[in-house]
Amino acid sequence: MGLEGMQRRAVALLWVFVAALLQPSVAWVYKVGDSAGWTTIGRVDYKLWAATKTFRVGEVIVFEYNPQFHNVMQVVTHDEFKACNASAPIATHTTGNDTITITSHGHHFFFCGVPGHCQAGQKVDINVLRVSLAAPAPSTVPSPSVPASIVPSPSASEAAPLLRASSRLFCKLWLAVAVLGAIV
Repeated sequence: MGLEGMQRRAVALLWVFVAALLQPSVAWVYKVGDSAGWTTIGRVDYKLWAATKTFRVGEVIVFEYNPQFHNVMQVVTHDEFKACNASAPIATHTTGNDTITITSHGHHFFFCGVPGHCQAGQKVDINVLRVSLAAPAPSTVPSPSVPASIVPSPSASEAAPLLRASSRLFCKLWLAVAVLGAIV
């Protein structure tokens, strides 16, 4: 194989390497309930909403609601979730625009702690499956969910995880360029 053939092969290998590095770097932001948001009005089926999504670690879920009438409570067990038991939540959110980054696999149980709302269906189970690096992209079901790269800038308290993620991406790209330089 001549020098030109080796260079073409090196460039092709680099593109495969870069594609593999970038794939897990894409994070999605999901607005719970899509355009309806987090509400009891309109009888949003949050179970169906979650079933149409493929959630991954590092992605973001956003609860948008009127904080005068709703909140978001997170509980650990399915029994607490099923019974709408708000006596020992692991987190309570009350801003009306709560952004939660998924940090682990498994079930993440959320419901509104206002009396009667959870029982009326204002609850959602975000199930994050373990997937390999070769897994397909997030669900292609139409949704107003958007890549995190085009979401408005976060507040200072939300910026640190995003800075870490972009820093990792920059390092991966720099490594890819270094590999190409070494091959060519």
